[in-house]
Amino acid sequence: MRNNTELADHYEVLGVDRSATPDDIKKAYRRLARELHPDVNPSADASERFKSVTHAYDVLSDPQQRQQYDLGPQPGFGGANFGFGDIFETFFGGGGRQSGPRSRRERGQDALVRVEIDLDEVIFGTKRDLEVNTAVLCETCQGSCCLPGTSPVTCDICQGTGQIQRTMRSLLGNVMTSNPCGTCRGYGTIIANPCVTCAGQGRVRASRTIPVDIPAGVETGIRLQMPGQGEVGPAGGPNGDLFLEMKVRHHETFSRNGDDLLATIEVQMTDAILGTTTTLKGLDGDVAVEIKPGMQSAEVITIRDRGITHLRGSGRGDLKIGVQVMTPTKLNGKELELIRQLAAARKQQPPHFAHFQQGLFTKLRDRFLGF
Repeated sequence: MRNNTELADHYEVLGVDRSATPDDIKKAYRRLARELHPDVNPSADASERFKSVTHAYDVLSDPQQRQQYDLGPQPGFGGANFGFGDIFETFFGGGGRQSGPRSRRERGQDALVRVEIDLDEVIFGTKRDLEVNTAVLCETCQGSCCLPGTSPVTCDICQGTGQIQRTMRSLLGNVMTSNPCGTCRGYGTIIANPCVTCAGQGRVRASRTIPVDIPAGVETGIRLQMPGQGEVGPAGGPNGDLFLEMKVRHHETFSRNGDDLLATIEVQMTDAILGTTTTLKGLDGDVAVEIKPGMQSAEVITIRDRGITHLRGSGRGDLKIGVQVMTPTKLNGKELELIRQLAAARKQQPPHFAHFQQGLFTKLRDRFLGF
């Protein structure tokens, strides 16, 4: 028996003459199949012969493939695969046809993974171990697509060229055309013994863990590219890229405007009148806040460099705190009396319309719309 890198003559394999009719070929195949089928004959030698018999029948039972097989390789001018079809393609825009067999190795597809992070992780960036499910290299065949110890065999229809040439009549005479071989699909070789782990694909789907550095300053919708971390290609081809689409989770206290952090602080009326200082818990530690005497609602306290680190470049945004002065609604008799005394002492004007102030209007609008 010939080794698996060389295919025997199909007529010899089936035990028929080259002039055999389609009926003769079918009868020969059925006879051998009954004798060599793995369910009947479990020996390793019978299994290999059954594969050869089946392949021979596939070729010889198809009139087009049989004709091409009987003709053998078709050399062009000077032994090269060149004919009138090539001339037409050159002069009439049909150039670019692939010459020779195409490679089984192809670049893998890109993969997209959505990653959710908290707002506090955006300030300085964070690290994650992401589990992704993609195509990875088959460990059994290492991308060869074949059972270990075997290799692809040359296609006996196109003789390894990956192309089938046919001569057609035209107004200018006989024209030779070239098309991908239907038997090997243009590869020039056939996987006679495909790897059982990956079914001859050279890759399998599996979960893997990828360490990721998420930079500071990312925001919802932004995509981070990780070259070469996508799916491995067919037959162990190069990996595609992995894209991480970011989503920043909503925070109950803080929101974001560019690289600035926004928050609201509720201040009692007495603290707004007299002024005070307080310490609040921020996303990156404690924040000292000063309420100056006479603080008004909708005023904004800006604390420099306590916002989000810039995505590209150095430095941080600011923390901007909108002030809301709380007017008490439940007062006891003593408190009411003190307020009346204060009002009498100040001789305040009654409520009235004030001159329109664009800055104040903007602050009020931002305050009630949540910035």
